Amino acid sequence: MMFAQRLHRLAGRGSNPSARPWIALVLGWLVVAILGMAAAGEIARRDAQADLARQADAAAALHAAVLRSELEKHRSLPVVLAQDPEVVALLAGAGRGDADVVSAKLETLAGQTRAAAIYVLDRTGVARAASNWRQPTSFVGSDYAFRPYFRGAMQNEAAEFFALGTVSGRPGLYLARRIGPRDQPLGVVVVKVEFDALEADWRSSGEPAYVTDSRGVVLVTSVPEWRFRRSRTLTAAERAAILEDQTLTGQALAPLPFDSETTGAGRIVRTAAGGSPSDWILSHTSTDTPGWTLHLLDPIGGAIVANVMSARAVAGLLVTLLAVGAGVLLRRRQQAMARAIAEEQARAELEQRIDERTQELRAANGQLSREIDERRRAEASREILREELVQANKLATLGQIAAGVAHEINQPVAAIRTHADTANAYLDRNDPEAARRSLVRVAELTGRIGVITDELRAFSRKSTQGNTPVSPAAAIDGALLLIGGRLREGGVELVRTGDPDLKVQAEPIRLEQVVVNLVQNAFEAMTEAGTPSPTLTIDIARKGRRIEIVIADNGPGVDAAVAAALFTPFVTTKSAGLGLGLVICRDIVAGFGGELALRPSATGARFVISLRPAS
Repeated sequence: MMFAQRLHRLAGRGSNPSARPWIALVLGWLVVAILGMAAAGEIARRDAQADLARQADAAAALHAAVLRSELEKHRSLPVVLAQDPEVVALLAGAGRGDADVVSAKLETLAGQTRAAAIYVLDRTGVARAASNWRQPTSFVGSDYAFRPYFRGAMQNEAAEFFALGTVSGRPGLYLARRIGPRDQPLGVVVVKVEFDALEADWRSSGEPAYVTDSRGVVLVTSVPEWRFRRSRTLTAAERAAILEDQTLTGQALAPLPFDSETTGAGRIVRTAAGGSPSDWILSHTSTDTPGWTLHLLDPIGGAIVANVMSARAVAGLLVTLLAVGAGVLLRRRQQAMARAIAEEQARAELEQRIDERTQELRAANGQLSREIDERRRAEASREILREELVQANKLATLGQIAAGVAHEINQPVAAIRTHADTANAYLDRNDPEAARRSLVRVAELTGRIGVITDELRAFSRKSTQGNTPVSPAAAIDGALLLIGGRLREGGVELVRTGDPDLKVQAEPIRLEQVVVNLVQNAFEAMTEAGTPSPTLTIDIARKGRRIEIVIADNGPGVDAAVAAALFTPFVTTKSAGLGLGLVICRDIVAGFGGELALRPSATGARFVISLRPAS
């Protein structure tokens, strides 16, 4: 529809060169679509017919196997009865009692094997014993010398013949076997097999089936109306012989009601098999009975039509998609050509304008370069100022904790003085062992002073180390080494929990600086508020893909109005604070790729440092 509309629009443009490719594309699409759909439909029809033919062949082979099983079951009866002593004695003598005994035996066998009739003929063709000897239609005493199966068995030892019964009028296969040698025959034993049960089974399968003899006459069929019809044209001699041998009337040999069509995949026939006329796939296969051929009709239904329509739809869709693709390419090509022309014109105008505005662009470019340089210098200055601000925060923090650090140093110094005096006294008493113990203690206290001063020196130094795996527990230890004295002086209970083996990505000194600031803020908040039993809790834990360092106190907490802008510069709750400490701490943590946040808490303030794990 889209191509047809475009064709109509393009046709109205006259001899416009851009319309000609579209007209050719639409016409080509129509031609290829028609040819492709026709070819795809034919291929689909052949494939569907081939599939149905294979199904019909398989069903025909199954029906033939069932027929063969039925016949094999009955073919053994004449062979066994021809050698039965009682049957031979009956034909060799003339006793009436012998005939009744044999007839009773035949009656029992017929009931067990479901044979229609079993009877014994003497050498003249007269029935001497029969399975229906008790019935009014008994064969006993009837002359069957005219029947082809009697003549065939007497001459060839065995014969099979399909015909209507002269008494019952029912069709059946007569299996005959000569009794005695050919030069001294005693008679013939005959088993009549009717196929009513087999035909009923075929009928219930929904696939009409029939068996023809060597002359094409239907013998066994699931459609009773087809019996004794012919599947091919008969000569006058064949027609006369069939009518005479099988005791049929002249109307019996009408042709089968088929309208047929032969294809590469098989033969399609149209007939009414017990219903309205419909199409069928006709399959056939040979049987073990010489001259017999089994034919089977497999319903086609709408399978072929559906396959053909589907194939045509797919072919039409594919051709349409190809045409759409070709149309898109054609449209892009035309657009590219139009753009190329427009670009060429624009290029000429642009070159003219470039010549006119070169000086102006040079001036603007120079101005832009100067602004970029100035911005770079400003960025460099801002980074320097940021580093200086971080360093100033360190030094300010050191100033605040200096008294506590001095106390931490004064205690060991006083102890050193005491132990030195003690050692001197021990030496005066000539007790070198006691003096040595005092001097060892002096050395230990000196080492402790060295650790504190090393921590102070490292804390005050500008940090140049990048992010590395850092133990949060070690950073907390370093921070507590600097501020622990103040906490103890203030009577603050310190509670540490969590996994000390966890590691994060950070700069060791700067992480320690953040911890010192947060611990210092908590201490000052609890001290200024006069919090009874002040407690500081530090926890390290893994939360999902992050490791969190939680610093919480039981002080007065942070007012809700202040909490919203707590990390804004110059916002503070301290009377003498500048409001830059938390801002600097958040920038430091952000540089680690982490976050610093104030989390809700039932009591006091609860700050959380969230960092990436080291591994």
